[in-house]
Amino acid sequence: MKAIVLTAFGGVENLQLQEVPVPAVDAGELLVRVVATSVNPLDYQIRRGDYPAYVPLPAVIGHDVSGVVERVGAGVSDFKPGDEVFYTPKIFGPKGGSYAEFNVVPQELVTHKPRNLTHAEAASTTLVGGTAWEALVTRARLQPAETVLIHGGAGGVGSIAIQLAKTMGARVLTTCNARQFEFVRSLGADEAIDYESGDYVDHVRELTGARGVNVVLDTIGGNTLERSPHVLADGGRVVSIVDIATPQNLVNAWGVNAEYHFVFTRQNRGKLLALKDLLERERIRPVIGATFRLSEMGAAHTALEQRRDGDRPLLGKVVIEIS
Repeated sequence: MKAIVLTAFGGVENLQLQEVPVPAVDAGELLVRVVATSVNPLDYQIRRGDYPAYVPLPAVIGHDVSGVVERVGAGVSDFKPGDEVFYTPKIFGPKGGSYAEFNVVPQELVTHKPRNLTHAEAASTTLVGGTAWEALVTRARLQPAETVLIHGGAGGVGSIAIQLAKTMGARVLTTCNARQFEFVRSLGADEAIDYESGDYVDHVRELTGARGVNVVLDTIGGNTLERSPHVLADGGRVVSIVDIATPQNLVNAWGVNAEYHFVFTRQNRGKLLALKDLLERERIRPVIGATFRLSEMGAAHTALEQRRDGDRPLLGKVVIEIS
C-alpha cells in the first residue's frame, strides 16, 4: 500500500511517500480502506520530534480515519466488509496511523460514519471532536447557563468546542484575532475577544460583570494556566490540551478554588457515538479549511503549522483525501 512514512524527526521533507506492507489483521481488528484523513497539531509535533520515545522510526503516523471496512478479524461482530466507518486510530499504536491507504484498528475504537457526512467531513471530526468532548463533558462537566472561555476558537478543537458548548446550553466566549470574528460567531460564539488588542483578562471581566467564567478551555498553551485564575469564577475549572513546556505559577488558583485538568485524548466508541449523534442531528458541523492529496502531506503540515492555505488564513481542519 502507499503510505506517508516519517523517516526522521525534523522538517516536512522527512514525510516520504513509500510502498509499505499492509498490517496484519488479528482477532478483534478491522482492516479499513482509508478514504480520508486529516492533519492535527499532534502530527506535526510527532514529526518534529516531540515524542521520540513513543514513535520508533520509520513510522506511519496520523490520527483520523474515515473509510470502508475491507476485512474483519476473528471475533468481530459489529462490522462487516463494506461498512463505512470513522475513528481515531490508537495513538502511538503498533500498527501505524492514518497516513496510508489502509489502517488496522481494534473494533472497540470504531463506529459507523455519520450518514449525512462525506468521508472528508467525517475525517475532520474524530480527534478534535473526541478531544472537545473529553474536555468539556467528561472533565469540565460544563452545565447549561454556565460561561466558558475557549482559547483559540478558530482552530480545529476550538471550532468544535464552540459548537459543543452551545449545544450544551453554555454562554461561549472565545479568543482569536479580529479577522476570525465572523467565523467564530458563525459557529455560535456569543463573544469574540481579540487577543492581539489589549488584555483578554480585562475583556473577560468586563463581559462577565467581573464574575468570571466557569470553565476555561486552553488549546493554545503559553501562560494560559497561570493567568486562568484571573478570569475564573469561584470553583471554576480549567482544562488544557496543551503540553506544558515550562512550570507555571498556579498560586492564584487557590484563591478561586480552581480545578485543573490535563487532557491527552483517550479513544473509545462511546465518545464517537455521542459525536455521531450530534453530527447527524446537525448540532455540530465539520469545518474544513483546506484539502490536500496524500502525496502533498508536506504542504498540508506546513499549512497547519503556519495557519495559512496559500495566501489566505486557514480556518478549520486540514483534510487529506486518499481514495
